[in-house]
Amino acid sequence: MPLPVPQIIQRRFTNRQGTPVRKVATGREFIILLTSLMASAALSIDLMLPAFPDMRREFGMSPDSTKVSWIVTSYFLGLAVGPWLYGPASDRYGRRAPLFAGLTLFIAGALLASVAPSWGWVIAARFIWGLGTAAPRALSTAMIRDRYEGTAMAQLMSRMVAVFLLVPILAPSIGAGLIKIAPWRIVFWVPAGVALILMVWSRRLPETLALDKRRPFTWSAVGQAGREVVTHRATLSFIVAMTFLFAVMTTYLSGSEVIVEDVYGYGSWFPMIFGTLAVLLAINSLNNARIVQRMGINKLVRQSALVGVGTSLLLVIVSLTNHGKPNFWLFFIALALVVPIAQGLVPNCNTAAMMPVPHIAGTASSIIATVSTAGAALLGNLATSQFDGTVRPLALIIFTFISIGAIAIFIGTKARTT
Repeated sequence: MPLPVPQIIQRRFTNRQGTPVRKVATGREFIILLTSLMASAALSIDLMLPAFPDMRREFGMSPDSTKVSWIVTSYFLGLAVGPWLYGPASDRYGRRAPLFAGLTLFIAGALLASVAPSWGWVIAARFIWGLGTAAPRALSTAMIRDRYEGTAMAQLMSRMVAVFLLVPILAPSIGAGLIKIAPWRIVFWVPAGVALILMVWSRRLPETLALDKRRPFTWSAVGQAGREVVTHRATLSFIVAMTFLFAVMTTYLSGSEVIVEDVYGYGSWFPMIFGTLAVLLAINSLNNARIVQRMGINKLVRQSALVGVGTSLLLVIVSLTNHGKPNFWLFFIALALVVPIAQGLVPNCNTAAMMPVPHIAGTASSIIATVSTAGAALLGNLATSQFDGTVRPLALIIFTFISIGAIAIFIGTKARTT
């Protein structure tokens, strides 16, 4: 259920007589704005996937080079490091100021990438970009935790993720269209413009962290909060689960383009294929929002984990046919069963990890985001590097990741009930 709005919101936006001096986003607008901030992270990945061939040509890579996947990996590493800056700062100073700082860095990184003269500079700019995008991504979760708890938070997070997943449906096609009418670096310019719009809109965001809930911003306080997070068995188990389940998504993001293009020769279909799977991801998230209220988080994540292991095993079996190059539609159907289940588990594991530590929501959100994102980025890049011209490595790695995630989920749910 939603928690009371902190009185600081009323004080900040009313004068001494209690008369409003500036309207703030509440209710539906509040949720839509936070969802848009979260979606900016996805836009910063999916919009540029169709530009991979152009990047390979401009920076002298071979047509099938997986080196281009570093544009995703470096961004995710920035996303992983950033929360350590914003989380503790937001627990001390409130959520708004760190959010604006991150959006500024977001714009700077995107603009730097748009003029980068070499691949090394692009990778560095993408890291800065990810560092900035970490603010809207992590602080949106913290602001939701400030206002909601339990099943209500899980439902809301699932609905937000469903809307968030509209970006992968549309972004690749938009990106492909943009690079037909403009230089390919337009995929860097557009996110910078979106971030600027979000920065202006975010001036309407209320401060969700009350003064009496703020914690000192000292390294000892951050360390104490960090120890509390990583020593809580349930929270730590769900962080591990999130990391490996999110790695399924980063593996898919980094490796799908080269598989569609090089294994099957359907490069021109990539935006449609990518968007179709994103539709399934969104539908799964909407279903999750309904089911979690009826089943509860513990039962839902356990059953979903078992289904995930089963469907990923099916993916492995399919991948072993025809010398690692199975029928495209058979492989796509198997993949379309696996990825939505793994992705659907991520927000539920995030909610379950946050539940035991509401008093340090900002720092906890940062640690969870850092560990899961950095781990998923590195695991995804490792998975992509194993590409051998077939789909076998992708299938085997996804099965391994989901199996480890399932084990961690069962440990975490047991810890929550004991």
